[in-house]
Amino acid sequence: MVESIAKLKNIRVTPQKARRVIDMVRGKHVEEALAILKFAPQGASEPVFKLVASAVANARVTADKTNEAINEAELVIERIFVDEGPTMKRFQPRAQGRAFQILKRTSHITVVLSTPEAKISAAPATKAAPKAAEKAPTAKAAPKAAAKAPTAKAGK
Repeated sequence: MVESIAKLKNIRVTPQKARRVIDMVRGKHVEEALAILKFAPQGASEPVFKLVASAVANARVTADKTNEAINEAELVIERIFVDEGPTMKRFQPRAQGRAFQILKRTSHITVVLSTPEAKISAAPATKAAPKAAEKAPTAKAAPKAAAKAPTAKAGK
């Protein structure tokens, strides 16, 4: 199980435009995501491409540190999201001494890559919890029935 994180902060792309790009690659394999980003016409696709490539390099370094074998073709974009960064405020001079405000928005983009076996190992743990929840109501029903039976006998 290899997981790597890469972050890009204060990039001069509006969060709304960056979200359009990251929605195209969320949940895909890394090779497919890089191919999509390479040919996407949006301006935000280039920094996101570099960020995903950086996350792949981070995964390679993490695998080397822990002495694990990693197949880069198996890496999947587990999470990718955009947060709003600081907004720069500028002013545009207008007629009759007025000024209009211009907002230059920035973004923080985060990518988390993982191998598929990380998702498989987490899946059985979540399936075991509902089984325990199903057994709990039957255990509660038995004491209630036992509690009712003695009172019925005492009433006769």
